[in-house]
Amino acid sequence: MTPDVVVNCAAISVPRACGIDPAAALAINVPSPLVKWLQSFKECNTLLIHLSTDQVYEGEKSFYKEDDNAVPVNVYGKTKVAAEQFISEQCSNFAILRSSIIYGPQTISPVPKSLPIQWIDGTLAKGEKVNFFHDEFRCPIYVKDLVTIVLALTNKWLSEGKKMQLSLNAGGPDRVSRVQMAEAVAQFRGYDTSLINSVAASSVDRGVRSPADISMDITRLFQTLKIHPVSFKDGVRLTLTAEAKQ
Repeated sequence: MTPDVVVNCAAISVPRACGIDPAAALAINVPSPLVKWLQSFKECNTLLIHLSTDQVYEGEKSFYKEDDNAVPVNVYGKTKVAAEQFISEQCSNFAILRSSIIYGPQTISPVPKSLPIQWIDGTLAKGEKVNFFHDEFRCPIYVKDLVTIVLALTNKWLSEGKKMQLSLNAGGPDRVSRVQMAEAVAQFRGYDTSLINSVAASSVDRGVRSPADISMDITRLFQTLKIHPVSFKDGVRLTLTAEAKQ
């Protein structure tokens, strides 16, 4: 039985890990086995929803639009661009979601890595001064908003049945630095904001090049699906309130 919709979330999404093993990153981030499987069906009318990344952009300006050139600066971004190109060439129907930092409450089955808001919260709770970058900007998206986007695309596909070849910036409405992210957590928790030490990204060697400003324009997201992602401050509140209930 041919699936109506397939959502591909599989990826090596840590830029440094991609830089260490580019071949593995390419093999996993370009979903060729999945696409070949879909093509094996005699009548394939499946919508492939693929999670890409904001790191396809170069990071030299603010609020990138979907039609701006994809000029990734690291291996991770390059593999995701390769995936987008492969999907657009091989799939009749697809929706590519260029996601920013995804944040939210811990999952029912905890993920084996530090989640962004939880890491900031735990670090500031120790009462020690911590460095945060003031010159790298993203548009973090609350996880439930991303799920809502996926469901809206699914419903649109099933109800309209029209050909879909779509790329969407899937970010939140706010352009924030790591300093601003930490400040939002500190304000909600009542932590001392003097613990947040503002530093330049260039002051830390992370072993991989990182784009400076890959904030995204999400106008097309609203026009296509009528979805308004929550503000970053509201997302922090929802995240930490949900954590307290678990």
